[in-house]
Amino acid sequence: MRIYSLSFLSLVLILLISCRKDFDFTPHEGKLAFSKDTIYLDTVFTNIGSSTYTLKVYNRSNNNIKIPTIKLSQGENSQYRLLVDGQSGKVFQNVELLAKDSLYIFIETTIDYSKYKNESTTYLYTDQIEFGAGISTQKVALVTLVQDAHFLYPQRNAAGVAETLPFDGEEIYGFYLSERDHNQQNTLHWKNDKPYVIYGYAAVPTNKTLQIDEGAQIYFHDNSGLLVSNKAQVNALGSLEKPIVIQGDRLEPDFSNIPGQWGAIWFTVGSTGSLKNTIIKNPTVGLLINKNTETVQLHNVQIYHASQYGILGRAAKIYGTNVVVGNAGIASLACSFGGEYEFLHATFANYWNKPNHTAVLIDDYDGTPEFQIKKAVFENCILYSNAAESLVLKTNSTAENFPVLFKNTLIKYFQFGSGSEYRFPYDFKNPNRYSEIYLSTAVDLFRPYFSNIDKNHLMITDKSVDLLGKGNLETAQKVPLDLNGKSRISNPDLGAYQNITSPKD
Repeated sequence: MRIYSLSFLSLVLILLISCRKDFDFTPHEGKLAFSKDTIYLDTVFTNIGSSTYTLKVYNRSNNNIKIPTIKLSQGENSQYRLLVDGQSGKVFQNVELLAKDSLYIFIETTIDYSKYKNESTTYLYTDQIEFGAGISTQKVALVTLVQDAHFLYPQRNAAGVAETLPFDGEEIYGFYLSERDHNQQNTLHWKNDKPYVIYGYAAVPTNKTLQIDEGAQIYFHDNSGLLVSNKAQVNALGSLEKPIVIQGDRLEPDFSNIPGQWGAIWFTVGSTGSLKNTIIKNPTVGLLINKNTETVQLHNVQIYHASQYGILGRAAKIYGTNVVVGNAGIASLACSFGGEYEFLHATFANYWNKPNHTAVLIDDYDGTPEFQIKKAVFENCILYSNAAESLVLKTNSTAENFPVLFKNTLIKYFQFGSGSEYRFPYDFKNPNRYSEIYLSTAVDLFRPYFSNIDKNHLMITDKSVDLLGKGNLETAQKVPLDLNGKSRISNPDLGAYQNITSPKD
C-alpha cells in the first residue's frame, strides 16, 4: 500500500508542477497578431443596431500572456460595444491568452446620427480597440458609416397596441400613409433627401397617390412592404441618372443577393400605378398586381432575387417596356388567373439555384371566362433560364381563348424529344402564336451570352452572334432607347438592352 501511495503522490506532484508551468503568464509585449487591422462595420441607419462583427486575436508565441487592458479608445463614451471572453463591455482588464491560442472579440454598434449631424446625411464614425498600454500598445481601427433616414412604422396607442391594417378579412401589422403623419410629414411623397426605412406594411389609402421621386432609396424591413388600396395609385418616377432603388434593410454586402428579405409591392384589386427607372431587389414578390382596373405601366424596371416571383400578375393588366427580371424561386414573371399583358423588349432570365422554376409562366386557371387570358403579347423579348423549360403554359381552354403571341422572341425550351413543341399550347410552328421566334432547343443554339449573371448584368454580348439585330424594327420604334439609354432604332437586339462587348475572362 505504501508503494502505491508514494506513486500516487509523485504523480500528483508532477501534474501540479506541470500545470503551474502551463498556466504561468508573462506580460503582453506588443506581439499580438490580428485577423484584420481595420474592422469596417457596414453602413447602419441611425439608432438601428448593426450586425455582429468578429476580430480574431492571435498569440503566436510559445508563452502564455496576460494582456493588461483591452479597451475602446473612447472608453465608456464609445458608440461601439465589445464582447471579450463572454463578457460585454468597453474596457477589460488582465485578459489571459494561452500560447499558440487565439481570442475572439465580437463588435457591435448603435449610433444616433443626430449627435453628429452635418450638411450631409451621413457621418463616418471611428474608434479603435487598444491592446495593452504604453509602448507595447497595439490598435485595431473600427469604422462605421451611419446613415440618417426617414423611419415609417405603425404607431402605438395609449394602451401600447400597435396600429394594424384590415386586409383580406384579417388585421396585419401596418399603417396608412397620409399627407400629415405623427411627425408632421407628408408620407405620401417619398423624396430623395435621405432614405426611407419601412417597418410593417405601408398602405396607400383609397383615392390617394404615393409619389416617389427620382433617386429615392427605399428600405423594407423583414415582413414589410407596400400595399396599394382600391382606387389608389403609386407613381415611382426615377430617371436613368437617378433610379429609384427599393430593397431590404440589411445593408451588409453578404445580404446583397439574399432573396426574400421583405414582402412585396402589392397592387390590390382596383389599384394602379406607374414605375419608371426603378430597381427592386431581394423581395418575396417584387410586384404583386391583382385584378387592377387600369393598366400598371412599367418602363426601365429591374427586379432581382425574389424568393417566389419577380412579377406576379393575377387577372392583371400590365404593360412593360425595357423590363428586366432576374432570379426568382418560382418564376421571373407569372401571368396567372388570366388578364391582359404586353411586354416589349423585356428580359426574363432566371438562373435560380434550385429546381422547379422558370422564366415565364402563363395560366388561365380553370379556363372559365372570368379567368381567360385576354391578351399575352411578348415582342423582342428574351425568355431564358437554367431550367429545361423557360416558358410554361397552363390552359384549360381552346387556342381561340388562349391568345398568346410571341414575336421576335427568344424562348428556351428543351422538351422537344416527344414533339410537344408542335402541339397546342406549344405549337411553335404556328405563326399566329409564335412569329419569328428563336427557339433554343440545345445549349449552344440561340444562347444569350449574358455579360455577368452573378452581378445581374443581363445584357447580351457580342458572343451571341445568332441573336444580334434580330429584333423587329417596328416594335423597336415604340421603345427607341434601351434600358441604358442606347438607341435601338436600327439593328435592334432582343431584350431590354442592346448588346455590349463581351467582358474579358
